[in-house]
Amino acid sequence: QVQLVESGGGLVQAGGSLRLSCAASGRASSTGAMGWFRQAPGKEREFLAAITWNGWTDTSTLYDESVKGRFTMSRDNDKNTVVLQMTSLKPEDTAVYLCAAYRWFIVNMDLLWDHAQYEYWGQGTQVTVSS
Repeated sequence: QVQLVESGGGLVQAGGSLRLSCAASGRASSTGAMGWFRQAPGKEREFLAAITWNGWTDTSTLYDESVKGRFTMSRDNDKNTVVLQMTSLKPEDTAVYLCAAYRWFIVNMDLLWDHAQYEYWGQGTQVTVSS
């Protein structure tokens, strides 16, 4: 079991920045990737970013085109925390933001965007961007 707790959401004006954190506990070492997703009311869960590692170091970071250049995902191994730094926020970024842990240690890079590949999810944190 992996437990995930997100924090850092809130209300921000368009053009502003927010920093989301996701603290992992439990068997966090059993997963080879962590991802950030978001879901707006009435919309599908949307992939934002993922980071993979090999047990010693981070190996790759993947972003959806919609956030590339604006969002940065990083991992603090010592604190078992992943961070999503968001800049140049837009009203359309308004959603519940969720972090997730990949099902297995071995990662299929072609499926990192697929929320069905992630087994553990946090409760989400609301991000609201006003125009």
